[in-house]
Amino acid sequence: MDIIIGIDVSKDRLDIAVTPSGEVFFVDNSHAGLEELVSRLKTERADVVALEATGGFETLTVAGLSAAGFAVLVVNPAQVRAYANAIGRRAKTDPIDAAVIAAFVAATHPEIRPLRDAETQALSELVARRRQIVQMIVAEENRLRMVQAQQAQKSIRRLLAALRRELESLDADMDSHIRKSPLWRVRERLLVSVPGVGSTTARTLLAEMPELGSLDRRQIASLAGLAPWTRQSGQWKGKSFIGGGRGKVRAVLFMAALVASRHNPILKTFRDRLVAAGKPKIVAIVATMRKLLTILNAIIRDQKPWQDA
Repeated sequence: MDIIIGIDVSKDRLDIAVTPSGEVFFVDNSHAGLEELVSRLKTERADVVALEATGGFETLTVAGLSAAGFAVLVVNPAQVRAYANAIGRRAKTDPIDAAVIAAFVAATHPEIRPLRDAETQALSELVARRRQIVQMIVAEENRLRMVQAQQAQKSIRRLLAALRRELESLDADMDSHIRKSPLWRVRERLLVSVPGVGSTTARTLLAEMPELGSLDRRQIASLAGLAPWTRQSGQWKGKSFIGGGRGKVRAVLFMAALVASRHNPILKTFRDRLVAAGKPKIVAIVATMRKLLTILNAIIRDQKPWQDA
């Protein structure tokens, strides 16, 4: 029987549960704690180590355990919580959460995907930081439209100027990062050849979806959270929904699909045909996002740029 390790991650400590032995212990979420954990897991002869995505607190642990040669899974917290509810595990403490994570992996056998390399992780962090700066610029521009006092306006304009300089600096850093990799340069050129896809969308896909081009259209749509799932029981059939997957990818594809539905002749025709058939506009845009991702996946797979029909 496989030995599965569940880890509940918090800012200051890691709670660990071992399945099937039921052993639980904890270490500090630090370099010293990680060294202790690696030594302990080697003694346990762990087959799989699983932990939840926790907004960044898990990064050190994932990197350290992967470097030590363990098969590491980062699981979706919502799926783990749903599993806990399904088995009637209502109580919630850190050791219990760790045990539930291990039980979830033992029951569902999720696929272990290769972790992103250091260069891809660095690009992902640059893309994320750029998105944060853009959000701050939008917020400050909204405040500028609202305030009346001249001093407050001056303060906002100074901050906006600094944020825009920082945005230019980040763009330069990303350019430099992309230039270091011949593969990324080629892939970025292929992606931006599609009308509606700009450098921000291309770089987000390079950072957040390195599987692009290696999966089929259904798999890539599911990975992005764009594969519709239905609700049906007997004669009743509810609306289809999308969800899960990689939210950062969906966010950039949404904006790209809006642009493409105006300026990309194939996607414009596709979207207009759906609307003419009576589909709600948001449904048509989601379908356009899915078709755009399918096109981008094929372009990377075939290494051929966009060509108008």
